[in-house]
Amino acid sequence: MKPKEIPTKGPALATKKAPSIVMVNTGDGKGKSTAAFGTAMRAAARGWKVCVIQFVKSGKWKVGEETSATRLGIEWLTIGDGFTWDSKNMDRTEAVARHAWTVSKEKIQSGDYGLVVLDEITYPMNWGWIPTSEVVDVIKKRPRSVNVIATGRDAPAELIELADTVTEMRKVKHAFDRGVRAIRGIDF
Repeated sequence: MKPKEIPTKGPALATKKAPSIVMVNTGDGKGKSTAAFGTAMRAAARGWKVCVIQFVKSGKWKVGEETSATRLGIEWLTIGDGFTWDSKNMDRTEAVARHAWTVSKEKIQSGDYGLVVLDEITYPMNWGWIPTSEVVDVIKKRPRSVNVIATGRDAPAELIELADTVTEMRKVKHAFDRGVRAIRGIDF
């Protein structure tokens, strides 16, 4: 295999400062939420007020990022009802997701946050529980200083169109496919 050529010049692109951006982390690969949480920690370290809202994970999940994030002063709201396949009452699960969206709208529209992370929001959007058009409209009309990151598989086209940066995590291989359970400290 021939080595790649080493770049010696940077991109010849004029850049401008934006008041805020919208990011979407999507795809079937691992790391969508983890990347968003890393950005949240970076923002908090810069003195930004940050809020993470989790749409699927419930309070039963003790995710490692939450412990670190709250120590940094990040507001962490685990509002989800858990995995849908574990739901005993799908109407309640849907209502919980709708409530998470109501809270998210308030956080975004308040203008109090430099960054709002909508973790796993694409799932209730795709299931028809939260109208995609409403999510897009709220994000589009957000205060100029509020950055937003939305995560989850199968991001709707309207959300992708609105976003400034879209990253698709692509699964090449995953331990779960071989029956390996999620590992505390690696997966949550």
